[in-house]
Amino acid sequence: MRGVRVLGVDPGLTRCGLGVVDGGAGRAVSCVAVDVVRTSPEIDLGARLIAVADVVERWVAEHRPDVVAVERVFSQHNVRTAMGTAQVGGVVALIAARGGLTVAFHTPSEVKAAVTGSGRAGKEQITTMITRLLALPTKPRPADAADALALAVCHLWRAPMAQRLAQAGAVR
Repeated sequence: MRGVRVLGVDPGLTRCGLGVVDGGAGRAVSCVAVDVVRTSPEIDLGARLIAVADVVERWVAEHRPDVVAVERVFSQHNVRTAMGTAQVGGVVALIAARGGLTVAFHTPSEVKAAVTGSGRAGKEQITTMITRLLALPTKPRPADAADALALAVCHLWRAPMAQRLAQAGAVR
């Protein structure tokens, strides 16, 4: 099944989740690939960003997504973590834009609501639902992998509605 293919990215400097999901008719979704890019806090920031960028570029070339869905950084208690997350998200957006791909940002609560029905769902609930929705033989680990798949599914299910709303607003 290949309707729309989405690369979901859960950005992070230490662990960056990547998940590719194909969306078909209705709410049909299937997992194409999932992984986590890890970088060591021991190495230079620039080297870490390059390491993540290299893997994301390979995934874009190999999986040829139609759109890239990235988790939007809204606020975190740890400023250092938020900065790293934002930096990785920016690198991913740049790679996508250079490849002519649309980049969509989704908040964690949007993703949780789309996948579990609750914007306050925990990591384990997301992992369990993604495993069911994509009929995966095992739960994706660590949670960053499941979160990346959840971002892709969220985009597949929310984008058509957002487009219809935008078109309805433009008609008025």
